[in-house]
Amino acid sequence: MSQRAAAPGGPLTDPPHKGEGKEARIAVDEVRATLDVPLGPEIGQCCGGRVEVLIRIVDAALAAELIAAAEAEEAHLPHVYIFGGGHVGQALASTVALLPVRGVVIETRAEALEGMPETVETLLTPMPEAEVRNAPAGTAFAILTHDHALDFLIVAEALKRDDAAYVGMIGSKTKRATFRNWFLKSAEGTEAEFARLVSPIGGDAVKDKRPPVIAALAAAEIMTALVAHGAAPAVSQQARQGQEVAG
Repeated sequence: MSQRAAAPGGPLTDPPHKGEGKEARIAVDEVRATLDVPLGPEIGQCCGGRVEVLIRIVDAALAAELIAAAEAEEAHLPHVYIFGGGHVGQALASTVALLPVRGVVIETRAEALEGMPETVETLLTPMPEAEVRNAPAGTAFAILTHDHALDFLIVAEALKRDDAAYVGMIGSKTKRATFRNWFLKSAEGTEAEFARLVSPIGGDAVKDKRPPVIAALAAAEIMTALVAHGAAPAVSQQARQGQEVAG
């Protein structure tokens, strides 16, 4: 893109684009530059409109500001607790690592935590079910350990959290039925609590048991639940406000 010279600190412009009648402009000062470009055929675009790019020199103060903003944004990300670091757990952790969530993989076996994505937290503990109680409100729980009995303990704890965004357990319909019998008879669970369990995770529409496929389907399911859970308080507040106005 050819540019015409301008006085220091003033805008630089190029000739109008053919058929556009608009100009690309660069505004410059001591610490920043703004590039304003029309999206036209001259740059291989056909969608129209404009794009503005801001380029800033990052000094210590701005760096601290950006870091603080990033940390604040991260602190508000929803949590996804993955219990089990087996083949599906590894695949789900890798998928979750790409999403705007805070992933945590919890295991009783140290070797199962090896090779996890760097952006996913790991926790080695002999009592993973206890971590359910410590999880923040709105957490999504995906339970897929190597032990059915351990799965049942973790799921039972998760279903007691009425503030959980999602409780999902890997397995078959037979495993779900077995858990239901145990949950209602031995774990003092209720039908209402059991109804919140998603199992098998990822649904059964796609008949593919490969870990990456299960992980992709489960991740989509989890994100849908997180969004719905995040929107629920706003909907409830609007409903209460509507009732107050009506009253």
